[in-house]
Amino acid sequence: MLTLLIPAPEMTRFIKCSVVCPANLKQVWRAWTTADGIRSFFAPDCDIELKVGGRYEIYFNPSAKTGSRGAEGTRILGIQPCKMLSFTWNSPPHLKEVRWQYTHVTVRFEAVDAHHTKVTLVNDGYGEGGQWEESLAYFKRAWCQVVLPRLKNSFSSGPLDWDAIT
Repeated sequence: MLTLLIPAPEMTRFIKCSVVCPANLKQVWRAWTTADGIRSFFAPDCDIELKVGGRYEIYFNPSAKTGSRGAEGTRILGIQPCKMLSFTWNSPPHLKEVRWQYTHVTVRFEAVDAHHTKVTLVNDGYGEGGQWEESLAYFKRAWCQVVLPRLKNSFSSGPLDWDAIT
């Protein structure tokens, strides 16, 4: 019996970006895995339970009603301390069609030297058509032009002052 293997089409519905932070590996890991770290660059509040299946909720608008605060209902999928963090992610509240359909984020950490760490983020699991297009475009900008640059800047310029931003 002859089995034909057909190559899968190239995956294009994902986001990948990297940044080198002026901080050691443990400092960058803590930025992604502790409440103080998240508040330093990502969002003004969060609920993190650092274990597989634990909460990884990031609140961009903490005073909003439940369901409109940010990344709610998101969970940790995998942890390798100081190497990899993986979690589910959802679309912003204004994209109601896809809001509660989760994508996946994997953040990898690599020491460049004793004082610099490379962070590579991959976000995949996007559907096609409708509000999926808006969500993919939104997060291409958010991850690569906002979140990762803010992470880097939090180490060189200090933590974000959320009162000055909002």
